[in-house]
Amino acid sequence: MSAAGIRSLLRAGGRDGWWERRRGAVRDALFPAAVEPPARPSPGDVLAEARSVGMRRGGRPVLVDASLRVVAGEVLVLIGPNGAGKSTLLSVLAADTLPDAGEVLLDGRPVTGWRPRELALRRSVLPQAAALSFPFPVVEVVRMGRAPRAGTPAEERDDAVVAAAMAAAEVSAFAGRSFAELSGGERARVALARVLAQRAPLMLLDEPTAALDLRHQELVLRLCRQRAAAGEAVVVVLHDLALAAAYADRVVVLHDGRIAADGPPAEVLTEELIGRVYRHPVDVLRHPDTDVPLIVPVRSGRRPG
Repeated sequence: MSAAGIRSLLRAGGRDGWWERRRGAVRDALFPAAVEPPARPSPGDVLAEARSVGMRRGGRPVLVDASLRVVAGEVLVLIGPNGAGKSTLLSVLAADTLPDAGEVLLDGRPVTGWRPRELALRRSVLPQAAALSFPFPVVEVVRMGRAPRAGTPAEERDDAVVAAAMAAAEVSAFAGRSFAELSGGERARVALARVLAQRAPLMLLDEPTAALDLRHQELVLRLCRQRAAAGEAVVVVLHDLALAAAYADRVVVLHDGRIAADGPPAEVLTEELIGRVYRHPVDVLRHPDTDVPLIVPVRSGRRPG
């Protein structure tokens, strides 16, 4: 669907304005009062910070003394084996989960000091699973990302921002379809478009490529790089070490709830560290054109010649 068609759908508000009323009810319940949007960050600004964060679940430590800074202008990728604490750390940075120990700051203030709408203007979150209880059309799902801007001057640009976000995520073609009818990969891209439409200076994405094909995996990480180049901060949880090596400015490796390494991909993605953390030997090669690290698992006890 064209951008003009998407704008027409947005203005129509659905049959008899039902979607418009539903959207307004959701917006008013979640974000009852308009607030001033944050200033645009400058490159190098610390947008989020975890200080000695600890978390336990079921009596088991899932984060132990975890500290990191998220800086405007960079893509920070969290990697590690299953159960290492990646998603928990992302949730803590998003203020969706409060840690048992330590402190988390967002835009220089403890996360407990922000109201929900203030949080939504400062960070956007893409969870692992995208689910909705009502059969919203795709265009309305993306429009939900604009709810925090209601009552601000930015609201005037909602239609254009939503259309641009859908085009970027390549979901414009099914703008009028029900979200419930989409495949898993299509839903993931619609959820990403919602996050893009939110236009928060900090994006937190939990395994955004898990349900996607090769083309759209690359698309998602290119969008992350574009947002970082525009001065925003992006934190991404990934399992694909090749994507982490190719697109990250910084890689944070989590192991048993602790941060085992934090630095540029070329320094962090070593055979010794990756082999120890993932408990499987790897060869780290270099791409002949880009010099980006290529992580190759050692299979059948044989190393490449």
